Amino acid sequence: MIAFDRVVIRYPRAAVAAVDSVSFDVPRGALTAVVGPNGSGKSTLIRALLRLTPLVGGEISVDGTALRHLDRRAFARRIAVVAQSEALVFPLPVWEYVALGRHPHENPWGVAPLRADASIADALHRAGIAALADRRTDALSGGEWQRVRVARALAQGGEALVLDEPTTFLDIAHEMAMFELFARLAREGMAVLLVSHHLNLVARFADTMVLLHGGRVAAAGTPTDVMRVEILEEVYEWPLLITRDPAVGAPALLPLRSRGPRSPTPIP
Repeated sequence: MIAFDRVVIRYPRAAVAAVDSVSFDVPRGALTAVVGPNGSGKSTLIRALLRLTPLVGGEISVDGTALRHLDRRAFARRIAVVAQSEALVFPLPVWEYVALGRHPHENPWGVAPLRADASIADALHRAGIAALADRRTDALSGGEWQRVRVARALAQGGEALVLDEPTTFLDIAHEMAMFELFARLAREGMAVLLVSHHLNLVARFADTMVLLHGGRVAAAGTPTDVMRVEILEEVYEWPLLITRDPAVGAPALLPLRSRGPRSPTPIP
């Protein structure tokens, strides 16, 4: 669905590339997670996908068509994106903000979507915010605002969902509910690309993890392939223990005290 092929991105006056020859695919029917420490290039890749940051080299394509050949409306019909941050200039009722997701599918002179529109109602329900439909966006908590933004992306529809740190500000229950939703959307056939700092949650839900370090791919594969002591300690520069999540059997990371014992146990 989405392919990053030897992508190189360098910000003006930067001595080194923010992203350096990064390649990976985001297929339909799978949740692909990009992880890594601060400054590793995760959000830069999303900015490049949104064409907010130009490529110095390489290519991003959608089903074999180079991103530069897709007009923005065609892109928005196929790929919904929840960026890391967003601020509204004018407050709106939640349902009306979610309805903005339908804009790429309307003709310029079409009637604005109604609250009863099935796609809007379904998005509100799936994001768990149906009860907030009439609340103004400037009266939301940080966690509520995150879920409203996800709902707008769900209303937008398409074949792919791209999310940059979508569970920021969410409590444990809502964070888990969001990851469950993203995994379910992948099982239903969507291509889901998720950027996150939460390695343990990602390891529970992702089909593929792409670990970035210094703008390069340090490791990629299944969570078991990536969540290894020798890889993560080098990338995060901190002593770690990798064990098994007792609930689902996925690899789980446990940071150690800096002066505590360092006896990493390999996954059996």
